[in-house]
Amino acid sequence: MVTQLLSKRTVSQIVGVHEQTLMRYVREGRFPKPLRTGDIGSAVRWREQDINDWIEERAAHAGGAS
Repeated sequence: MVTQLLSKRTVSQIVGVHEQTLMRYVREGRFPKPLRTGDIGSAVRWREQDINDWIEERAAHAGGAS
């Protein structure tokens, strides 16, 4: 199984939040941490499966709320 890595821009578009908001969610522990892919640490990528799992978890919580 090949795991696709997604850029910050792509993840922010999928999730529907600004890139700065996405990184705030990461700092607050509300979103999966990215992988550092650059030598300096500025380039980050997320595993596609981590994002899909996060979306499914949020959908499950929203579906359980009445």
